[in-house]
Amino acid sequence: MENQTKTSYKEGLSAAQVATQKEKGLVNAAPEKVTKTNGQIIKENVWTMFNLLNLIIGVALAAVGAYSNLLFMLIILLNICIGIFQEITAKNLVEKLSLISAVKAHVIRDGQELEVAIEDLVQDDIILLDMGDQIPADAIVVHGSIEANESLLTGESDSIMKREDAHLLSGSFVVSGRCYARIEKVGAESFSAKIAHEAKKHKKVNSELIRSMNKVTKFTSYIIIPIGVVLFLEALFVRSDDMQTSVVATAAALLGMLPKGLVLLISLALATGVIKLSKKNILVQEMFVLETLAHVDVLCLDKTGTITEGKMSVSNVTTLRDDIVDLPTDELIGAYIGASEDRNATMTALRAHFTANQKQEVLSAVAFSSERKWGAINFANIGSIVFGAPEMLLQGTELPELVINAQKMGTRILLLAHTSETVTDEGLPQVTPVAAIELDDPIRKDAKQTLDYFKAEGVAVKVISGDNPVTVSNIARKAGLEDYATYVDLSTITDEEEVRKLALTHSIFGRVSPEQKQLLVKALQANGNTVAMTGDGVNDVLALREADCSIAMAEGNDAAKQVSQLVLLNSDFSALPDVLAEGRRVVNNVTKVASIFFIKTIYSVILAAICILTTIAFPFIPTQITMIDLAIEGYPSFFLSFEPNKKKVKGKFLNTVIHSALPNSLLIIMNIIAIYFISDIQGLGQLETTTLMFYMVGFTSILGVLRACLPFNPLRIFLFSTVAVGFYTAIYLFKGFLHLGTITNNTLPIFLILMIITAILRFGYSKLINRKEMQLENA
Repeated sequence: MENQTKTSYKEGLSAAQVATQKEKGLVNAAPEKVTKTNGQIIKENVWTMFNLLNLIIGVALAAVGAYSNLLFMLIILLNICIGIFQEITAKNLVEKLSLISAVKAHVIRDGQELEVAIEDLVQDDIILLDMGDQIPADAIVVHGSIEANESLLTGESDSIMKREDAHLLSGSFVVSGRCYARIEKVGAESFSAKIAHEAKKHKKVNSELIRSMNKVTKFTSYIIIPIGVVLFLEALFVRSDDMQTSVVATAAALLGMLPKGLVLLISLALATGVIKLSKKNILVQEMFVLETLAHVDVLCLDKTGTITEGKMSVSNVTTLRDDIVDLPTDELIGAYIGASEDRNATMTALRAHFTANQKQEVLSAVAFSSERKWGAINFANIGSIVFGAPEMLLQGTELPELVINAQKMGTRILLLAHTSETVTDEGLPQVTPVAAIELDDPIRKDAKQTLDYFKAEGVAVKVISGDNPVTVSNIARKAGLEDYATYVDLSTITDEEEVRKLALTHSIFGRVSPEQKQLLVKALQANGNTVAMTGDGVNDVLALREADCSIAMAEGNDAAKQVSQLVLLNSDFSALPDVLAEGRRVVNNVTKVASIFFIKTIYSVILAAICILTTIAFPFIPTQITMIDLAIEGYPSFFLSFEPNKKKVKGKFLNTVIHSALPNSLLIIMNIIAIYFISDIQGLGQLETTTLMFYMVGFTSILGVLRACLPFNPLRIFLFSTVAVGFYTAIYLFKGFLHLGTITNNTLPIFLILMIITAILRFGYSKLINRKEMQLENA
């Protein structure tokens, strides 16, 4: 390789060589940030279709001198500023938390092992890779061997053995083993950087809220221009209005069609959710995952580190045979851990309990992997010692009674076994069990409370583990999971279709391979479920990537954290209810208040169509539309969006809000038509007619606010009261600016009668719908 610096893997680069590489620019560029830049946030908040349409309307009004009707532009500017501020605040919090959980690399420099940020690596650096590590740059193995999974890059989930001189792709992760590797390519030249660049261009945001708003934007952009042109030409040439009157009336109709504040409200609700979770040490790596969380109805949990604390310790050692190897059990185990380079949680517990020794000559080793569930060391004088799960070591042989009893008690148990044959990674010969080691992994104190919460919220819990199913079942029982008895051993099942069926009927899965974890998630999704997956191990990566919502523990390995949308920085399982509740708050509150915005959008479209057909002028002006935007839509919606709301999300967003807003919109149209006829009969003037119409539009819209505020609490009573009183007070105080009059002796009886009829019709319709929904639920 050009510019290659020859170094020993034990020594690595010197400080001077590292400095030289940095001067040449051969530095591993920082990975693309999961958060947007400030420039991107500003651009996305400014350059929107809604803002463009509002700007065009504003320019048209300014061109004809209708400056008093430009107040809505201040609202648009305020919306933009609030949206930018809130998103940047959320981004800064996420970046601070990202620094805390930043992935580090182990590098050999000047003969010492150091931990550095992956962006500080340089070409030709010697890195040390262990099980669970994500490979930070393209490299070549110079000593040792590992099994690598390249599924995140190639889609192939099979583990690939990488021995000396084998090439490693950045972005893949280590399944088992330990090796030293020399970095070949850094930064943008690495394989994963090129893949990530391509993936980023085609990546779609999975958000029903955004999809719905895009539909609304598309619909309004299609109709707003032709409707605007027809209304303007009709005013100018059919009714012979002057230029200013034509533009003002047309602008009012078009402004009414745009749910301006709703886009801001969605961004605000999501950004607020990110901020709230960040303050609880939960890193949100993808903002729209909050929305997905709201729809989660199945939660897949890994046992170790989730239900349990993930802090294993040796609780008991039993010698099963002392006539196989001429060494005491403790010394035999010490020889194994002294020769093994495995760095998983089990080996950490063994090293803490036993004294490692290197008295025996090692011929070869097979690293432990989560797929095989065993590892082996081949010694010169004593044969091969195999360490792993009892079912995997003694396939087809009855397990010792001690093992069976321990598993029934929920204790994790592993066997140390012997064979005179040389063991390779291609298969395991028949072995003889020598010792049984019991491991204790305490259940988290709050596990039962957390599982009870999910049950109460209608979220099904599935426990998916690589451990023995009996052990997993008993741990689930201790944690309070009611379905603990429905367990299955997936190591005995090879048919994928059978695994898919079991995913729907069982709750506890043991001896699950990484590929089967992924298959279980896919099966649940195919059944129409929205699946969240938690995990911390290399064996969880495939399932985490597949899940609708992926949640990693900070104490887990790098690969799991990199593919997850949420990282629990305290590795605290009890934080999951907060995560679910925040997602539900966002979607439920946005759905609830969106109906208030859509009332105006729907009646403006219908009213504009009626005006075109009848050649009547649109009855309102932009300042009046802005008053509704501020007092009835923006003010209560802003505060209601922050309320806690843990209810299970029901229905589709757009269908729900249109269904909720349509009755009020139709009542407004009915009232406007009625007032047109009444004004002709009663001989009301133009000012009286417009004022009466606006009062009724306000009243019917306030009924929408009332519906969103039910059931009442102190905040909602305050919001509804101030909206109702404030709206009519503002109309009276600013009637000159709004070009409105007051309710007169002629219009007061009409107003009261229309109010009563409107209220009866609206609440009668609500009662009818509620009764039908209850009948469907009880059916």
